[in-house]
Amino acid sequence: MVRVAAAQLEPRVGDKTSNVQNALVALRRAIDAQVDLIVLPELSNSGYLFYSRAEAFDLSEQIPDGPTCRVYLEAIEGTGLHVVAGICERDGNRLYNSAVLLGPGGYIGTYRKLHLWNREKLFFEPGNLGLPLFHLPFGRVGILICYDAWFPEVVRILKLQGADIICNPTCWDLMPGLVDESNNLMPPMHMGQAHMNNVFMICADRCGLERGCTFAGSSCIVGPTGYLAGPASFSDEDYLIADINVSDARRHHWSELSDPIADRRVDVYAADLGYRPPAD
Repeated sequence: MVRVAAAQLEPRVGDKTSNVQNALVALRRAIDAQVDLIVLPELSNSGYLFYSRAEAFDLSEQIPDGPTCRVYLEAIEGTGLHVVAGICERDGNRLYNSAVLLGPGGYIGTYRKLHLWNREKLFFEPGNLGLPLFHLPFGRVGILICYDAWFPEVVRILKLQGADIICNPTCWDLMPGLVDESNNLMPPMHMGQAHMNNVFMICADRCGLERGCTFAGSSCIVGPTGYLAGPASFSDEDYLIADINVSDARRHHWSELSDPIADRRVDVYAADLGYRPPAD
């Protein structure tokens, strides 16, 4: 069994010190609960809604040598905890909406958001690292960020590469009629993705109001058979935890003769959906 967690936080744009300290509370809680893998929200160190690219640049940092990664690595050193955390990443003069994967032994890898949502396109470059899969002691882990999940190819490609768990640091915002307190399609959408691809998904959203934008909370941990934890509060910080058996993600058969991975008609469509990993 693997113990996983989603930390629903309320970062404040520009207040990196407070944001990181708040995240550290969640990491310490995870360590005390002997969690193996915790996910923090998208851009959780910087806040999300920038007024300008210059502001985003000032709040960015390198991965893994920036201050946020250093603080997280110090916190989890010598523990069993792995962390996926949203970071405003600077690489030279380029900015990326990224997620870093850190473990007790140090930096493991980075994912850069492929599909930029709305005004993100004014500040960030589209991700250029493809869809990496990370082999951890307890299973194979993929990462996507928020809007990436609207593209079913992303989850399917990660699954075809062997993902047991997909981490989603996200910032779901209020969209009346689609994403609001009485009708939030985000958790069931991810439950559907997890079911169709026989994979576990950890979705860590942020909450609260930032520069006139309301975020939708509702973080969740889902698996092939439905909700495992959550949805969390719509408006308040929250913390979810679940114990999962990753081997369940490697058993594809839904019935004696039905296997949704093996039953794909790859004679009709490309087996890998045309995915081209980035060149080394």
